[in-house]
Amino acid sequence: MRKSANPTRPTTIDELIDPALIARLSQLDLSSNKIFAGKLKGERRSKKRGESVEFADHRPYALGDDLRHIDWNVFGRLDRLFMKLFLEEEDLSLHIVLDASASGDCGEPNKFFYMQQTAMALAYIGLVNLNRVAVTALGTRDTAISPQGDQGIAGTIRDLRGRRRIQDVARFLCSLGPEGTTDFGRAAKRIAMSRRGKGIMVVLSDFFMKEGYETGLRMLSGRGYDVFALQVLAPQEVEPDVAGDLRLIDIEDLDHAEVTVSSPLLKKYKQNLAAYCEDLRTFCARREITALTVQTDTPVDILLLDYMRKRGVLR
Repeated sequence: MRKSANPTRPTTIDELIDPALIARLSQLDLSSNKIFAGKLKGERRSKKRGESVEFADHRPYALGDDLRHIDWNVFGRLDRLFMKLFLEEEDLSLHIVLDASASGDCGEPNKFFYMQQTAMALAYIGLVNLNRVAVTALGTRDTAISPQGDQGIAGTIRDLRGRRRIQDVARFLCSLGPEGTTDFGRAAKRIAMSRRGKGIMVVLSDFFMKEGYETGLRMLSGRGYDVFALQVLAPQEVEPDVAGDLRLIDIEDLDHAEVTVSSPLLKKYKQNLAAYCEDLRTFCARREITALTVQTDTPVDILLLDYMRKRGVLR
């Protein structure tokens, strides 16, 4: 697939996220099937019973229970002691991992720009709902710019909370560009060791990694996080528009090969791509990671409001 001729390089939040979409995103919130015990009280109803103001259920009184939570109205009717249970409001973390390696600078629409847009939309949802938000970019950059560049991490911004931090996320995402390579396994290990709390992690990548994605995803799964793997592909990767004698050069490591593109070769390529994507989904399913493959010609609002809601990442 060819490198994008004139890729979009956003400089403002309006170029990352359509203002018309913002109002619709404000109605969404993050969702998880796990029970989270956040460090801070947030605006989240968990499955855990707590002591907030919203009633949830009753249970029989047990010796040592706080008498303040006895339902005396029930006692008056049944002459038995029952405790009132309440929904506890808990805090939730959102960690977005964005593949910023050079392979993202391909396709029409551009894969990396699509991932930037998706990351901005997800971060917006997290921030307006008072969740803790972090964004980490995978890739290599000049270590003078990013001391973590030699660790497979191009940059990170973390511990953000509230609407006032939306511009901080936008500036960080706009500062990124697809360049270099990434050691996904090494970067994932650093992320897994440094992340705090519990919550949702969304990994945005094409997952075309020569060293494989297995070690990295294995590092990120579990440990209090629901992981969502979003594989982003360009339409030209799914339906190549090339033919004839070509010299193919890997945009990341400059490895090259000379091929003659024919109909049988394209058919074999499509079969291999379908098998690769299916293997990714199977690997993720075995580790309770939700996986989704999306093409960059899918509108971001459809991705968020339809696909990701159906898979339980948003509600």
